[in-house]
Amino acid sequence: MPAFAGADSAAPAIDTLTVTIDEAKVVQLPAGARTLIIGNPMIADVTLLKTGDIMVVTGKGFGETNMIALDAAGHPTNELNILVVGNSKALVVQRGMDRQSYTCEPRCQPTAVLGDDSKFFGDVTSQIQSHSSSALGK
Repeated sequence: MPAFAGADSAAPAIDTLTVTIDEAKVVQLPAGARTLIIGNPMIADVTLLKTGDIMVVTGKGFGETNMIALDAAGHPTNELNILVVGNSKALVVQRGMDRQSYTCEPRCQPTAVLGDDSKFFGDVTSQIQSHSSSALGK
């Protein structure tokens, strides 16, 4: 499980956690962390688990942001860079300026990914929402 760079080391390096967009990773918090600050919550989201020493980092948008952990007194204890990348198993079809994304395991199916052509993205998202509503009996 990844952990934060130590604040008490001589020259603290800032570790980078790489997360795939729309996926989550479980990360160990440093001892004493009470507050987390996310630089850009549109890129990554963090959820603390009830145990208080583990968090889940979810990739929300492409890019890089940071997370700062504060102790109970509000002092920074650690910092972590978060890099959100695309799925390496995706097939991207580029037609001029229009882009469409597909997940191809075991066979290619359309998927809604940031950066896709807005009509394609809207069509796929609408189908996903309709499918979810049908599954829930709504």
